[in-house]
Amino acid sequence: MNNTEKTRAINILLVEDNPGDIRLTQEAFKDGRIQNELNVVTDGEEAIFYLKKEGKYASAKTPDIILLDLNLPKKDGREVLSEIKANPSLMLIPVIILTTSSAQSDIINTYTNHANCYIMKPVDFNQFINVVRTIENFWLTIVKLPNNE
Repeated sequence: MNNTEKTRAINILLVEDNPGDIRLTQEAFKDGRIQNELNVVTDGEEAIFYLKKEGKYASAKTPDIILLDLNLPKKDGREVLSEIKANPSLMLIPVIILTTSSAQSDIINTYTNHANCYIMKPVDFNQFINVVRTIENFWLTIVKLPNNE
């Protein structure tokens, strides 16, 4: 690993419509050890515009990792995941499903559509922070991510 890789900020796209969950995720990553840039979009259509660099997102950086809620307005996370994994220029970006749904159909569907992992959001504040820090520790420290630049 060269020095540029070590110091490069990890670009994370959070696709989440719940303001409380957005704040908690921002706080958890802000307090973390890994240098990162967290960008937030609040619905599925906006996520696709961001990822395809359309409209106001023309200069958006391609994320290194995507945290995706399933229950989103305009276009749900299931559709967003399918579009990401069907697009050759986006399909290698790891997608972590972070949702309140415990439905087996959602778990099966997201893995069938090549989600990289499925995590249920805890309702407890401290557990939620712990989950985000665990994501950070595993996905941003241990896992080797593809270079999307």
